[in-house]
Amino acid sequence: MGTISSDVIRGYIDTIILYLILKGPSYGYEISRRIKTLSEEKYIIKETTLYSAFTRMEKNGYVRSYSENADNGKRRTYYVITDEGRSYYKDKCEEWNLTKEVIEKFVEDK
Repeated sequence: MGTISSDVIRGYIDTIILYLILKGPSYGYEISRRIKTLSEEKYIIKETTLYSAFTRMEKNGYVRSYSENADNGKRRTYYVITDEGRSYYKDKCEEWNLTKEVIEKFVEDK
């Protein structure tokens, strides 16, 4: 099976993105690249999924964005986690641990 279905990971896209901006601002392409790298290419986020998540999280107050010129002169939109985002991230991590605990009862190691 080499990759993870987007259906499986859908409920945790925000968690993944928030994790990647916990320590500092980042922009879409960099976040996408880091997801691909950290997942060892088992999950590659679609651009539409990524930007839909940014829009949703900004609307919910979990991130805020700002634009800045990059070294190459192109304008980039950076995303920063908010206090509400940190709290949401913590809640989603707790939810994941509970989910994992339940699902592991129904999955055989083979």
